[in-house]
Amino acid sequence: MSGHSKWANIKRKKEANDKVKGNVFGKMSRLITLSVIEGGGITDPEHNVKLRLAVDKAKSVNMPKDNIERAIEKGSGPDKSTLKEIIYEGFAPGGVALVIQATTDNPNRTLTEVRNILDRNEGKLAQSGAVSYLFKKCGLIVIKKSEIEEDKLLAVADALSAFDMDSDDEYYRVYIPFENLGHIKTVLADVKYESADIDFKPQSTIDISDDALLTKIDGLINTLEELDDVHKVFANL
Repeated sequence: MSGHSKWANIKRKKEANDKVKGNVFGKMSRLITLSVIEGGGITDPEHNVKLRLAVDKAKSVNMPKDNIERAIEKGSGPDKSTLKEIIYEGFAPGGVALVIQATTDNPNRTLTEVRNILDRNEGKLAQSGAVSYLFKKCGLIVIKKSEIEEDKLLAVADALSAFDMDSDDEYYRVYIPFENLGHIKTVLADVKYESADIDFKPQSTIDISDDALLTKIDGLINTLEELDDVHKVFANL
């Protein structure tokens, strides 16, 4: 099996596993709270796009309504949380670039944990800006092929100014400008989508054909994503 197809299979498996990780509710709570904080304390998802996306994601993993409401409350009021989003940059074995998206109330603690994991797994922490230029921050919409006809997909992509699309046997992935995420509810209307989220899309990729190296990189990414503070890791692989 080629490295490329093996990595595609790993990514599909990871997407499925994201919904069953034991700490997923904790991660969702942090994202919801952060969305309220960054949205100036706006607790209505209809008027806070980032919050709407976070709540939709929480619902997709069956997070209870009470948990969602508590997370929203933590982002507003006099006792609101001090969470902030931090982007760490690094390298995995094989020179693969990593963007590590974290939500934390203690950046020094999270930085130490991320650095230790990279060091133990033949990776390396990079300075700010050393890796991020290799990625484009954007929106990513994932739609099951069974939910939309190709003609309608192309119309949706055009309406959202999509700059790239790809697919596998089951899903379409539509990449749109980050600022257009707020319009997806209107444009998609009755089309059911699997997810809509912020993405860091690699501008160019590294081709890894060594299965042992791919397994090592996947292990590093999984270990990083198991940290409570780390939401997601993006790789130019």
